[in-house]
Amino acid sequence: MATSPFQPLAARMRPVSLDEYVGQQHILAPGKPLREAIDAGHLHSMVLWGPPGVGKTTLARLMAGASDARFIAISAVLAGVKEIRAAIEEAQLHKQMQQKTVLFVDEVHRFNKSQQDAFLPYVEDGTVIFIGATTENPSFELNNALLSRARVYVLRSIEEDDLLRLLQQALADSKRGLGALGLSAGDEELRQIARSADGDARRALNILEIAADLAEDGAISATVISESLLGNARRFDKQGEYFYDQISALHKSVRGSDADGALYWLARMLDGGCDPLYVARRVVRMASEDIGNADPRALPLCLNAWDVQERLGSPEGELAIAQAVAYLAVAPKSNAVYMAWRAVQRRVQETGSLEVPLHLRNAPTKLMKEQGYGADYHYAHDFPDAYVAGESYLPDALGNERFYTPVPRGLEIKIGDKLTLLRQKDAASQWQRLREREPGKGGRS
Repeated sequence: MATSPFQPLAARMRPVSLDEYVGQQHILAPGKPLREAIDAGHLHSMVLWGPPGVGKTTLARLMAGASDARFIAISAVLAGVKEIRAAIEEAQLHKQMQQKTVLFVDEVHRFNKSQQDAFLPYVEDGTVIFIGATTENPSFELNNALLSRARVYVLRSIEEDDLLRLLQQALADSKRGLGALGLSAGDEELRQIARSADGDARRALNILEIAADLAEDGAISATVISESLLGNARRFDKQGEYFYDQISALHKSVRGSDADGALYWLARMLDGGCDPLYVARRVVRMASEDIGNADPRALPLCLNAWDVQERLGSPEGELAIAQAVAYLAVAPKSNAVYMAWRAVQRRVQETGSLEVPLHLRNAPTKLMKEQGYGADYHYAHDFPDAYVAGESYLPDALGNERFYTPVPRGLEIKIGDKLTLLRQKDAASQWQRLREREPGKGGRS
């Protein structure tokens, strides 16, 4: 593949054979099914799923070359129906000449479902070998018809040692890399770049290229690398797979009472550019969902952290959010309110618009009073402990159904004891009413 000195270093260093390809040995090592298919020239339609900079496009090109197939590439970011039709027509022409065509669709998840369907008949009749590349979970972003005709291969972030070898190769290569410039860099400096690249080969080479431009004396020092890394954030797709994976990891670390894990994922999200206010909102949710009444102080603490972020911004706000996250992680846990709320919501959906019992209705007019509104209502403050034993506050159809069951942790231990006491009073009241109704006990028969 011809290169131009005006191309970025990452483009010039693109591997020209599988022997030069870095990483992904879990699918490309000798004996692996994909490697055997490539070596035999028997390609099949597939989806390459992985983070940016791990070699999805490069691998597709190498597979096409190894199979002696034509390579047509389109990007779902820029292409539409016109480009899809043109690519298919070109592939049909070469099919007549007994030539295979690999149709590579970058960012395939950006095509809508109908655009994805457009490929199906041509995959079926062998006009194209379809290879899609995506950073998003195919289960959510690709339709089932396309997935059923393509195998999904998961590409992983490039290991630090592999990135180190890639950087060393770029420094030494005088034809495509930086070898002709006479630059020097120690392994520790290159490892600093590899570590900062966060598994992304393209990013690693871009950082090296910037460092080469800044190295006035030909030495790529730690200082030069630090200058090259300004603004270089960790991988964090604000609306993609990494976004939801990391907020999930943060929430589950809090739920699992691991303050270290929770703080780590909080730092990862903020380091990657996540809006601190988004995290603050989710932390408030955690306080209600996972701590609840086991420690009611958690909720106001999280709201205060949110308020600090809004009032002061960073870094003060981030520290307040970190304080809240650490508190939630070590606080006693209860999802009793969360489970009760979900159960009540389901019950409402199941039972529909049940009538409010008459004794609980408001009676501001004479007519309403005549209709029985508010009759037999007992004002709780007129009773011992402000509790009317045996009173019912649910619709008649639900009887005495229970939704909230406190857990034996934190403050909910006391809440549970209080509810047990109140229910004992209810039971005693019901027993007394039954006794009063028995013949010969002074009650009505």
